[in-house]
Formats: sequence, C-alpha cells, structure tokens
Amino acid sequence: MKIETVNQYFSSTACWIDEIAILRGIVLSTGLTETLKWGMPTYTLEQKNIVGIGSFKSYFGLWFFQGAALKDEQKVLINAQKGKTGSLRQWRFTSADQVDRGLVKKYILEAIANQKAGVIHKPKKGEKLELPLELQDQFNMNMDLKNAFDSLSTGNKRVYVEYITDAKRETTRKRRIAKIIPMIREGKGLNDNYRKR
Repeated sequence: MKIETVNQYFSSTACWIDEIAILRGIVLSTGLTETLKWGMPTYTLEQKNIVGIGSFKSYFGLWFFQGAALKDEQKVLINAQKGKTGSLRQWRFTSADQVDRGLVKKYILEAIANQKAGVIHKPKKGEKLELPLELQDQFNMNMDLKNAFDSLSTGNKRVYVEYITDAKRETTRKRRIAKIIPMIREGKGLNDNYRKR
C-alpha cells in the first residue's frame, strides 16, 4: 500500500506504532512543519529538511539530515551509509524506554538552531569521494562521461553523488542517473539546472 499522507504513515505502520507516536509528539513540540517525503514523515524549517521519523522491523528512529553537524555529546548518532552519505545521521531505538524526551528535543532544537545559523556539515578537505556503483558503471562504459564528471568542481561532484545515494531504491538511483547524465555532459551542477526553473 502506498503511503500518501503523514497520518496514514502513523496509522498503517506495522510495527512501533506507539513508539513513533512518541517521537512525533516530541518533534511537533519544536514547531517544525510536518510533511511526507520519500514515504517517510519529514519535518522542515522554511522548506529545509531537519529531521525524519522512520520505523523498521528491528528498530525505529530519527534521521537528522545535517546530523554530522550536531555535537552529539551523548554519541547516539550513527552513519548508516558510511561512504555513501556525508551528512545524514540516524538515532535508533528498540524500545520506548530508550526515548529520553528531553534529550531528543535538545538534539532537534540544536538541528533547528544550526539551520537558522547556516551551519552545515562539509566533508573534510581531501576526503575521498566514493562513487555509487551505478555511476561508476556508467563511467566504465563511457570515458567521455567520466572526463566530464572529473572536470566538475568538487562541490558539484558531491551534490551529484549525494543525489544518487540518497535514493533508497535501485530503480530510483538509475532514474536519477539517467536524468543527470545530460547535465554532467554540459558541465552543469545539479543545482544550476534547478535555479533555471
């Protein structure tokens, strides 16, 4: 069944219904705007993604879109896709007892404050960019495309890589790659194309 609204997500989730309702209450108490993105409840500030809520078979949790910029003094955040995503961090729970409401709210408020202040995680200088396998396959088949990608700025390369790796499904990643290939050939960044719309 396709999830089309946030309320539908919270009422139709097979597991952790009561637990994710706790997280929802905490997030909403911070004043963020609730929406549905990628089939997941996502909370935004001025249309910028701050945090999301997810429920899986073995855990439920929060996704901080700029989690790498958080202090994380309690060391609760993990990078679930090491080498694929630079900024996204997860906070996983396996019981309602693990949800410290005050601490969760503190992390969300820090994420909000960071967004307002323009604090974002930037990869370390010299940090190697790991290409998604699907994109590497395209480069292996087409050296001209690889050369065009190599000539882009480091920032534009990273935006393309994150755009692909943020997609959870292989079909979505392939569709995104097909979309960006003409832009790479033209020497454009992903955001260059969006600005013209």
